[in-house]
Amino acid sequence: MSSARAIGSFAVWDYVVFSGMLLISAAIGIYYAFAGGGQKTSKEFLMGGRRMTAVPVALSLTASFMSAVTVLGTPSEVYRFGAMFTLFAFTYALVVLASSEIFLPVFYRLGITSTYEYLELRFNKVVRLLGTILFIIQTILYTGIVIYAPALALNQVTGFDLWGAVVATGIVCTFYCTLGGLKAVVWTDVFQVGIMVAGFSSVIIRAVVVQGGIETILNDSYYGGRLNFWDFNPNPLQRHSFWTIVIGGTFTWTAIYGVNQSQVQRYIACKTRFQAKMSLYVNLLGLWAILACAVLSGLALFSIYKDCDPWTANYISAPDQLMPYLALDILRDYPGLPGLFVACAYSGTLSTVSSSINALAAVTVEDLIKPYFRSLNEQKLSWISKGMSLLYGVVCITMAALASLMGALLQAALSIFGMVGGPLLGLFSLGILFPCANSIGAIVGLITGFTISLWVGIGGQIYPPLPERSLPLSLSTAGCNISNPSNWTTERIETESNGRPALVDNWYSLSYLYFSTVGTLVAVAVGVVVSLLTGGHKQTVNRDCLLRKEDFGLNLFTCCSKDSKMDKIEVLKCNPYPALDHGTDNPAFNHVEMDFTENKDKVNGVHI
Repeated sequence: MSSARAIGSFAVWDYVVFSGMLLISAAIGIYYAFAGGGQKTSKEFLMGGRRMTAVPVALSLTASFMSAVTVLGTPSEVYRFGAMFTLFAFTYALVVLASSEIFLPVFYRLGITSTYEYLELRFNKVVRLLGTILFIIQTILYTGIVIYAPALALNQVTGFDLWGAVVATGIVCTFYCTLGGLKAVVWTDVFQVGIMVAGFSSVIIRAVVVQGGIETILNDSYYGGRLNFWDFNPNPLQRHSFWTIVIGGTFTWTAIYGVNQSQVQRYIACKTRFQAKMSLYVNLLGLWAILACAVLSGLALFSIYKDCDPWTANYISAPDQLMPYLALDILRDYPGLPGLFVACAYSGTLSTVSSSINALAAVTVEDLIKPYFRSLNEQKLSWISKGMSLLYGVVCITMAALASLMGALLQAALSIFGMVGGPLLGLFSLGILFPCANSIGAIVGLITGFTISLWVGIGGQIYPPLPERSLPLSLSTAGCNISNPSNWTTERIETESNGRPALVDNWYSLSYLYFSTVGTLVAVAVGVVVSLLTGGHKQTVNRDCLLRKEDFGLNLFTCCSKDSKMDKIEVLKCNPYPALDHGTDNPAFNHVEMDFTENKDKVNGVHI
């Protein structure tokens, strides 16, 4: 690479491939919306008839959060900081284990619609309300980043107007929310995972050919310091080490897979608890495959640009544009492949954003409107729900504008889940793991954990850690033939090392992966102490809301006790496994959008 003009540009076939991905995704939704007699019952529309199986749900889980943020952010991370990101393979295994053995059994047994219904069953309405509000904040922030990321890729490789792409993405996702029900979402995700792997593979294979073999890429990465897998420095201020990734990453991602509604909604729609657990374990294979593709892409980036870094040479304006730049560079002689990579970056977005927007609408109507406006009929609630979907679509587009100011996409996304997801994980952990926890302890613990994690998280955004904390690796412009490369490392040290108080370098410099850990542990510790001080050990707690020893493993015939009650709130009955209709409503598709004409088969006002 000797100049920025050497890369290719989008051609007709690239637009054809990219458009084809969008059309197929839409066609899947239309098929399940209208073909085969359509969705005749609410059960079909909301839960796929509670007949979902492990493999498609597993791929859907993979697509939901491993989308454009992964496609653009992870290779850039490996390029700048090395392949230590590979250690997330251990993290994902621990996350799946915790989610399937601790949280899934309780949620599945109770047959709840929204994960925040659990908080009312276990504590009270105030705790449920607080959890719902935090979920809404977290999801809006994250969805803004997910919309912005593929728009950035489109802008870089096609010259599309950045904000035009942002608005178009939001409109497409908002529209897609109404198509096809759960089956369409899951099978569209399956297709989109295939596109993600194909896009990554095209870049990796071509890079191997260009560089003359995988050995060259690995050799360049080794001598460039990129194969730095093992760093056991226990310092929590270091951005990435074995401990920050495995411990901090586990807390961060468990907050996503264990208690986040956008993920939980998929696996509790499986027809049996066995299928639900298997979906998580099969999903682990998908996470490993995507991680391997992203890391290999990052190493290929370094091998190709080791002598001329496009970012330092000002060919691109942000590290997250590296992958689109590489795709147009090495795939320029293969019409359609640059379009395939952009489709790869874009494919996960439709699923992720549409499920987020609909989950936001469902939670708002179910937890914030319906309990307090009981006079509203189903038709009015349906219109309110659709209005909420439109409103949240606009709100998420607005958040995408703010996402452009948040720096690196990957760190911004995980920081948000850490700051907000950590305290929520602590709240659910209190309810499931500690019988002594009461509503007072839950509220105080949640607020304290959220305050502490927000403090360190916002402080870290205002005062970014010095390079000696993040350990960026060297980037060269020796082969670029440019006169004034930007020496960003020197500039950053000079501008940030002066006048920084001790609090900045010893607290705000905490690794972003520990934000969730701090929030979770503070929420649990404070919650337990306050509960014990306020008589929590004397209360009687419904065992169905707690983790039980029979929940571990694949004990399929102890799903729940019948007619269990707590605080005069009935818990949905369920039959011994494997009952085809046992599961829960998918909260991404709000039941109030269906116009029910009868009031039969209701429990606490919820159609079953």
